[in-house]
Amino acid sequence: MRPAAPSAADAVAPVTLRYAVFDDAPDLLRLAQLDSSEPLAEPILIAEVAGRLTVALSLFEDRVIADPFVLTGGAVELLRARARQLSGPERPRRRWGRRRRGRVRALGRASAL
Repeated sequence: MRPAAPSAADAVAPVTLRYAVFDDAPDLLRLAQLDSSEPLAEPILIAEVAGRLTVALSLFEDRVIADPFVLTGGAVELLRARARQLSGPERPRRRWGRRRRGRVRALGRASAL
């Protein structure tokens, strides 16, 4: 049985983004088979379009599996944006160079006085 072709109604269908739970395992396996891919490693974010699981993103692997019979580009973008939100803001790496050592020396001199 082949899924129905995408329609204009799919463009305005409700999309739900959420973490995958144990009960999603059969749908995730089906999705991996449809995509000819290996199952994803947890944690997994999924996108349901009109109540049907169509895209999944592994937060661990940063890998996506999707239903090839459904237009999923928009859902993939939403999942990636949500994954960025969940990972938090990227902080610039601090360099522990001369500044830190200089502050330690200055504090040492002040306490010695």
